[in-house]
Amino acid sequence: MDTRVQLRVQGLTNSQIQSSAYALILAEENGPRRIPIIVGTAEAQAIAIALEHIIPPRPLTHDLFVAFMRSYGVLLQEVFIYKFDDGVFYSELVFTDKDREVRIDSRTSDAIAIALRVNCAIFTTEEIMKACGVVLDEEEGFEEENDGASDDPEELDDLGEVISSLNPFDFTSNEELESWLSFADTETIRKRLQEAIEKEHYEIAKVLKDELFHREQEEKE
Repeated sequence: MDTRVQLRVQGLTNSQIQSSAYALILAEENGPRRIPIIVGTAEAQAIAIALEHIIPPRPLTHDLFVAFMRSYGVLLQEVFIYKFDDGVFYSELVFTDKDREVRIDSRTSDAIAIALRVNCAIFTTEEIMKACGVVLDEEEGFEEENDGASDDPEELDDLGEVISSLNPFDFTSNEELESWLSFADTETIRKRLQEAIEKEHYEIAKVLKDELFHREQEEKE
């Protein structure tokens, strides 16, 4: 069996390969290698919310999953990224109810979003690390004791910038839009409102305008 490597979520950055996409950076624990995984807008939002410890006004899909899991006494032991094939990472969630262990296949972005919400370990194989890992030289500022997101602006964008760059036109559900509104700053909403009007997305424009009005009323109070 291939040697397992523990990973931690280092952060998100704008993808330089695909437009309207983001790179999720997974870092080797106590090692210099990083794995970049391309994720979409909705997936980036779900991960960013967990990284920033943001509590949305209503539970999102991953929050609902975690609440269901805890209600029935099921624990997520780990996330295991077990295969990389044709540009796609394959993962599984390893659950236990103390009597049995169950492994469920999952998209890697969903697995990470859930793992962050329950603070469980993330693993991959040495084979995947060799195939996909990017090695940072010591002169690039790697610190073996680093246990959080990088503070180097050249390595990772600030998560706040990533969050503000999420485009509400790309969301596929009302809960994603409502969640985005809960953490987007007023200036970002104003910009998106103007874009919505110019692109004739009037339904989204109304939601954004209502949010701005609500915030103005709160400021007056």
